[in-house]
Amino acid sequence: MDINLSFNHNWKLICAIITIIGAATFFGTSKSMATEHQFIKIDTVKQIKAGLLNVGYLESGPKNGQPVILLHGWPYGIQSYSKAAAILSSKGYHVYIPYARGFGSTRFLSAKTPRTGEPGALAQDLIDFMDALHIQKAIIGGFDWGARTADIIAALYPTRCKALVAVSGYLIGNPKTGSKPLSPKAELAWWYQFYFATARGAQGYQENTKDFAKLIWQLASPDWHFSKQSFNHEALALDNPDHVAIVIDNYRYRLGLVTGDKKYAVIEHLISAQPSIQIPTVTLEGEANGAPHPDPKSYRTKFTGKYTHHTISGGIGHDLPAEAPAAFADAIIEAGNMAK
Repeated sequence: MDINLSFNHNWKLICAIITIIGAATFFGTSKSMATEHQFIKIDTVKQIKAGLLNVGYLESGPKNGQPVILLHGWPYGIQSYSKAAAILSSKGYHVYIPYARGFGSTRFLSAKTPRTGEPGALAQDLIDFMDALHIQKAIIGGFDWGARTADIIAALYPTRCKALVAVSGYLIGNPKTGSKPLSPKAELAWWYQFYFATARGAQGYQENTKDFAKLIWQLASPDWHFSKQSFNHEALALDNPDHVAIVIDNYRYRLGLVTGDKKYAVIEHLISAQPSIQIPTVTLEGEANGAPHPDPKSYRTKFTGKYTHHTISGGIGHDLPAEAPAAFADAIIEAGNMAK
């Protein structure tokens, strides 16, 4: 989970971190089985060589349907979209859900490739993925890291993005501004980012990856009492030999603690200007999002084309596509109609 801009944060939730960390892990059955992962099989995981990667992805829907690409975040995976993708496929959309570098079955083609997690690398990966599958233009949606990548593509490559759905809105940041201190209250919300900035944090995440992810899920979606089965199934996405390296590099880069791969210098330069987004866009926010996130008013001016925002009520947290799949699918359809 992440952001580089100002945000509204539930201070009571942050104060409860100590309680949550110290408490026994709890998985309830409330908040509706309707929002629970149901592991809908969207065909099988496929692989395709794209740029520097052999990308694992799910594909569903009629071949001649409008292409839709859905991008997951950290520490999540492609199962976040299992129900939303099923809804979209049933309505005639052709849905693609790729694993990001460092997740699931996506692998680097060469052991010599730097394991960098900078935003520009993730954006280039998506362009390479689209090129490999001959997808000229798609509706692109995402949350967390995926929303940032979707934002970047929409801003820098508008000819490749028909319409955009971004959970938590505009997440394009600048490492220079990201390195500036925030208020103590705001910094507390970023505890894991500073943990990752240390050698201790990198080792701790390596040794406790899934326990760490479970805690993030609980803090980011405090009203979502996901099942043990749901978590274990999704956490398979973290079983990747490059996962820890990519995650650590991503957060260190965004704090300005490491230099990026020069291969992405041009795209990172463009990103640093925090460009506006002109294509039709729907932004979403979960009413109970416990992760740091911006006030929708703070990024409204970044979207200069057709635009609408929806706050999803009912205890919906950070993993909005999984917790409110129908609302997310509706947003994809809405954004596509705005582009007509």
